[in-house]
Amino acid sequence: MTAIYRQGDVLITRIEGVPEGVATVPREDGKLVLAHGEASGHAHVVEGEAQLLAADIGDLEERFLHLEEEARLVHDEHESITLPPGDYRVVRQSEYTPATPRFVAD
Repeated sequence: MTAIYRQGDVLITRIEGVPEGVATVPREDGKLVLAHGEASGHAHVVEGEAQLLAADIGDLEERFLHLEEEARLVHDEHESITLPPGDYRVVRQSEYTPATPRFVAD
């Protein structure tokens, strides 16, 4: 069974390995930010030894998380989540509208 974690509008699923050709996403003021909340302005941040990676696939940017050791996903408005070491796909959940998809806001 695949491990799945959700915190607000961020969905994280365990994968076998990060694909080749990904680039490291720089930290923001020393923080590893997975996503910024549109409604609150708070960020989903990984605390611990982690690397955020991204790959352009067609019109989309796909993001991945690599953890050498256990880390925590924190957000001011949600419970913290402990993530075991491994590789993950990071999905910013969106909401369908007939005109255009839009991100879900916390």
